[in-house]
Amino acid sequence: MSKNQDLFERAQRVIPGGVNSPVRAFRAVGGTPRFIKRGEGAYIIDAEGRRYIDYIGSWGPMILGHGHPAVLEAVTAAAREGFSFGAPTEREIELAEEILKLVPSMEQVRLVSSGTEATMSAIRLARGATGRPKFIKFEGCYHGHTDALLVKAGSGLATFGHPTSAGVTPGAAQDTLVLEYNNVAQLEEAFAQHGAELACVIVEPIAGNMNFVRASLPFMQALRELCSRHGALLIFDEVMTGFRVGLASAQGHYAGLIPGFKPDISVFGKVIGGGMPLAAFGASHEIMKHLAPLGGVYQAGTLSGNPVATACGLATLREIQKPGFFEALSAKTQRLVDGLVGVARDNGVPFSADCQGGMFGFFLMPELPQNYQTVMSTDKERFNRFFHAMLDAGVYLAPALYEAGFVSAAHSEADIAATLAAARTSLK
Repeated sequence: MSKNQDLFERAQRVIPGGVNSPVRAFRAVGGTPRFIKRGEGAYIIDAEGRRYIDYIGSWGPMILGHGHPAVLEAVTAAAREGFSFGAPTEREIELAEEILKLVPSMEQVRLVSSGTEATMSAIRLARGATGRPKFIKFEGCYHGHTDALLVKAGSGLATFGHPTSAGVTPGAAQDTLVLEYNNVAQLEEAFAQHGAELACVIVEPIAGNMNFVRASLPFMQALRELCSRHGALLIFDEVMTGFRVGLASAQGHYAGLIPGFKPDISVFGKVIGGGMPLAAFGASHEIMKHLAPLGGVYQAGTLSGNPVATACGLATLREIQKPGFFEALSAKTQRLVDGLVGVARDNGVPFSADCQGGMFGFFLMPELPQNYQTVMSTDKERFNRFFHAMLDAGVYLAPALYEAGFVSAAHSEADIAATLAAARTSLK
């Protein structure tokens, strides 16, 4: 028995499914999960000493790669000062100032420990600020495992969601309206029917949990216009895209396409923690004043603004602001995506791919999908074979066809070339 198999058997005896987050179990692709011992730059090394080119990057945070010297120095110094105090620190202010400097749509920000906390709190804030109960989410967008968000669409055009997890009651989901991503007509009908009751719309501007599907320009314009017209708040879930698709995040990308565009509430995570548990949500003073201790919307957390996590996040944000960082990262990611498309074409395999900044996705279909239902039509078994062939070749992709991939500043041209060589063999 291999070391990974042995660890997985041990884990299953003491941890449900052997993992602490479901996708890690390899249930979607089959086989044995790799238990990671350490990371070095663009690579991760498993319990058997096998090295992989890492395109997961802890699902997005490791934009600098593993073990960046400036981040290690900042974290080590912070750890020496203390792990947690349950009291304010100056570094919390510094990180908040850094985030706000880069995100002009926000005037204040609240730090929390996870993306789930941040999205849950953002929706509660929207409800408290508007005095309305209902909200819209989109099928295929993941915003954490809060009860009201673990729902799917019903059979009608604009029906309310039904729980997709045991333990979630119909009552918890009764105010959640689930629509199809990139469907403008459905969005307009939902606002026509429920506009006066809608507190907010929450959306991934580039959905990373149905692989990589970007919001179309007409869809984004309709979202902003309908929310403004009906008094609902537009929440951008940038847990994944924030400071990953560009220094101005996804909202900066859309602001460049739609004059004056900005969301009302923004949610960040992953990159702003640099690999440590840290997330945030923010908005204007007018909206944020509803949060306790100023207002009646309660939110709290013992480890919020953790001093070691803020040190890690602050060091990461300062590194990615260096001249040329995102230009180089974007070009590298584009070369990877273009190369994969070319290799697939040479092998006669239906294939499409897209990317933005250091985030990418690919589909074993000739055209890029625009919604969850199309994503679900992907040839799952073919993807699984490709995944394992790439893994055997030393390339670690997401172990599910519904997850985006991530390139880091540590990936070299040699890493990209090795990945394309592995893909050329694997796609055969």
